[in-house]
Amino acid sequence: MIPYGSLYFFYIVFLALIIAVILGLKEKPIKVYGYIINLPFLFLIFGNSKYETVCLFLFYIGELVLIKGYVLLRKRGSKKWVGWIVGALSTSPLVLVKITPTLFNRPIGFLGISYLTFKVVQMVIEIYDGLILEVNVLEFSYFLLFFPTISSGPIDRSRRFMDDIRNTPSKKEYIDMLGYGINSVMRGIAYKFIIAYLINSYWIDMIPKGHSFLNTINYMYGYSLFLFFDFAGYSAIAIGVGYILGVRVSENFDRPFISKDIKEFWNRWHMSLSFWFRDYLYTRLVMTALKKKWFKSRLTASYIGFIITMFVMGIWHGTEWNYIIYGLYHGILIVATDYFQKKSSTYKKCKNNTLWKFASIAVTFNIVCFGLLIFSGYLF
Repeated sequence: MIPYGSLYFFYIVFLALIIAVILGLKEKPIKVYGYIINLPFLFLIFGNSKYETVCLFLFYIGELVLIKGYVLLRKRGSKKWVGWIVGALSTSPLVLVKITPTLFNRPIGFLGISYLTFKVVQMVIEIYDGLILEVNVLEFSYFLLFFPTISSGPIDRSRRFMDDIRNTPSKKEYIDMLGYGINSVMRGIAYKFIIAYLINSYWIDMIPKGHSFLNTINYMYGYSLFLFFDFAGYSAIAIGVGYILGVRVSENFDRPFISKDIKEFWNRWHMSLSFWFRDYLYTRLVMTALKKKWFKSRLTASYIGFIITMFVMGIWHGTEWNYIIYGLYHGILIVATDYFQKKSSTYKKCKNNTLWKFASIAVTFNIVCFGLLIFSGYLF
């Protein structure tokens, strides 16, 4: 069952959250209750497919062994290359999922494997850095398999998640969290089940067949808005349910279509993913390149880092050409934008001008929509 895809699922979630709300208002820990209800929800989500259930179980066991084993090795002073091997092993299920359909024309894996893999890799990196010294099995399991976000994120951070479940909020704090959670769920329902539905039914579905120029432009704008309201709606619901369970789930969207340039867009769009790539791939790649003097210029290292990061982000979505081109498209755009802003005297002179800001928003919106047209596969 797809999370938040039916009224039945919402009904079960509503009933389950009643006890969580009572515990929160009474200033009692919600963590243990969260442990208890998480497993039935996993069966509700994956139970209709024995294949996906088995894949999820094997993935969980494998990643748990890797994480616990690596913590033990780090305590014994393991070499750096051990961390690289553990990191490679932790990503191997996702790599297998991505390449198998291309090689054998048959998908494997389960719903949400991309998001769960990034949670594990983040922990491997922070164990490598010495930021995570101990891993509790129950807490790790709850973090990795947290049902509100298991299928499509947001991609949470383990240390922040652990802090939330270990600390019981005061009644006042929980009331604030409850209010935010309810507001987020209601906004998500409006986005996903009303606005996205209307866009899909009365705009996209009404576009005539055939890839004429006007049809393509029409689809580009319709799909871009649909994707935002559908995905942002799901994210808002997941975040809201998390807050009600006492977990401050990371935000995922912040009005991305008012961005004034493509760099700002990626600080507003699918934020948990873009920030993950920034913190765990781009920054480390650039720092390594500078340390080892692969490039003479810091700027060159940064620009190569942008291209590689966005290329990997494209492949993370899938190995089809539309995803790869989408990633490279955004990598080139980020580099071009940064270069223009650093070198253009016109930009430096006009960037605070109101008319320039509106024009920048309009240009960025159209550039983003064209990128989402590539992403959709409509052109391929």
